[in-house]
Amino acid sequence: MSQYERKEAAVRRLLDGVPPPVPRELYEEAVRRGGRRLRRHRAVRRLLWFALFAAVVAFAVWASVAQPWVEPPAETTPPLTRW
Repeated sequence: MSQYERKEAAVRRLLDGVPPPVPRELYEEAVRRGGRRLRRHRAVRRLLWFALFAAVVAFAVWASVAQPWVEPPAETTPPLTRW
């Protein structure tokens, strides 16, 4: 029997057995931490959506003011040919 087979057999024995009972305090702590993590995740997601919305609004305002699609006026006058 190889070392890999021995490890696999030991893991199978552990998984086939009855799981040990979880202490009530540990369960309550896990539920509390999970709730806190879920609230943080929601808050971060809302903040990112707000930042995206603000960026879109800022871009729309800039585009309406700057009008980058319009060709800028010429800064020099055309040369005079008939003088």
